[in-house]
Amino acid sequence: MTQAPTAAKTSRRRHDREIIALALPAFGALVAEPLFVMVDSAVIGHLGTPQLAGLGIAATLLMTAVSVFVFLAYATTAAVARRVGAGDLQAAIRQGMDGIWLALLLGAAVIAIVLPAAPWLVDVFGASDTAAPYAITYLRISSLGIPAMLVVLAATGVLRGLQDTKTPLYVAVGGFTANALLNVGLVYGAGFGIAGSAWGTVIAQCGMAAAYLVVVVRGARKHGASLRPDAAGIRACAQAGAPLLVRTLSLRAVLVIATAVAARLGDADVAAHQIILSLWSLLAFALDAIAIAGQAIIGRYLGAGDAKGAQEACRRMVQWGIASGVVLGVLVAVSRPLFIPLFTSDQVVRDALLTALLVVAVSQPISGIVFVLDGVLMGAGDGRYLAWAMLATLAVFTPVALLVPVLGGGLTALWWAMTLMMAVRMVTLWLRARSGRWIVTGATR
Repeated sequence: MTQAPTAAKTSRRRHDREIIALALPAFGALVAEPLFVMVDSAVIGHLGTPQLAGLGIAATLLMTAVSVFVFLAYATTAAVARRVGAGDLQAAIRQGMDGIWLALLLGAAVIAIVLPAAPWLVDVFGASDTAAPYAITYLRISSLGIPAMLVVLAATGVLRGLQDTKTPLYVAVGGFTANALLNVGLVYGAGFGIAGSAWGTVIAQCGMAAAYLVVVVRGARKHGASLRPDAAGIRACAQAGAPLLVRTLSLRAVLVIATAVAARLGDADVAAHQIILSLWSLLAFALDAIAIAGQAIIGRYLGAGDAKGAQEACRRMVQWGIASGVVLGVLVAVSRPLFIPLFTSDQVVRDALLTALLVVAVSQPISGIVFVLDGVLMGAGDGRYLAWAMLATLAVFTPVALLVPVLGGGLTALWWAMTLMMAVRMVTLWLRARSGRWIVTGATR
């Protein structure tokens, strides 16, 4: 009578230890990433408004270009974790090297596009005549660091697949510190202005990429894995990442549509919307940390042929996602009156935030389930389903969001539409998880 409950409790504790060990460092690394732009903004903000406006446009373009290729981390994590589970560390690191080579190729392609197209891209974003030169300068210089940024994504995926999220945390903290020091030194000390900030970011990103490569190369030599580019392996990485690229682009489209709708609601609503998006992104980091743990753990279990272990880990991580979502939701709901004044003194914006943030709070448990199941299916290499599910979600969200201003709805209505979007994602992911079709064991899917 007591043996089964004891075994179940032991299993939960084992999963909990694994989740915590991977998720906490992953959260720290995730939070460090947006701090790069924050440091740049703080340093450049003292140079003048045109410089800051130029940075805002260039940084948005730069981060969009990089975030599109986040599949380099996700697909690599799943593929490497499977081979770790299968006990073939040589193949795991070889798979990781293929991802890194793909990152270098994609980075070179992006540079070839951005350098000549920088003036046109800045103009499309509606930069003023005073801000445009600064935006072009920052974008062109910073684009030189894109290959390093993509290598960081791929190498992060390698280490996550190897069940190591501590090294990415250390590298992220070191990169943030170097970026801050370089920005101050080059902008003010050397007098390079906005160009100095861009060069500081490039140097910091290259340093991070170098640190990752040292770790990966050391592992490759230890386990006898080849460091040379393999055309077939690189092509396989690209094919595995293509569905996740579709998923990411669809999700980006949701955020762009939501911002465009908010802009049609009025200045106060779009200002409040941007504040909510910033908070929403921060909350997403906390939930995404569990998803990253899910990618690594699920991939390892499936690679080891342990379908039951994968199912148990999935179930436990969903419980973690729900619990985390409830906690975050309560914190947002209770603390709204306290942190809203930190963002704005405009009473109209504050009023819009007060109600809309309550909707965000209510949606957090849903978000917790979505992020976890997203990570589970990524870890299982189920990218094709994730792509179709996100396209279906986009198809549902778009007409609902566009109807908000037509029907006279405000920001709160828009965020109910965002909650609907997350609910649709939850249903599609839950149906897949329940079906068990994602469970494909072996070193490769």
